[in-house]
Amino acid sequence: MKFLKPFFLVTDIGFIIYWIVTYFSLIPKDWAFKDYDNPIIIAWNWSFFPLDIFISATGLYSLYLYKKSSTKWRAYALISLVLTFCSGLQAIAFWGFSLDFDISWWAMNLYLMIYPLFFIPFFINHDTSGFEELPRKVNTV
Repeated sequence: MKFLKPFFLVTDIGFIIYWIVTYFSLIPKDWAFKDYDNPIIIAWNWSFFPLDIFISATGLYSLYLYKKSSTKWRAYALISLVLTFCSGLQAIAFWGFSLDFDISWWAMNLYLMIYPLFFIPFFINHDTSGFEELPRKVNTV
């Protein structure tokens, strides 16, 4: 968590700030991505809002659980990491298919795709022997 915490704070607080800035239309036109005023692109962009806020909620909640020494932090952290990767992937895929290559927007979304890949294996390979096994249904004949 020592290395993951700064990524969660930057990403999760960054998402919240981005959506506040977007809601109040504070992004200068010369910083906005191509066709930023197109209603379809506006809808596409806002379609990320629920996902990004859910990412922030799970990431920040995992930090809270970690601070409270709850082992549940791992599940929330993994959810946040996987969804962060998906958020970045969806944006990169869209711009790739649209042949729109703006380095500033690509860099932010490549960050969202790449950093989780360094942490997800920790959660997948983590020793779960301390977790209770689910009860098995016993078939009787």
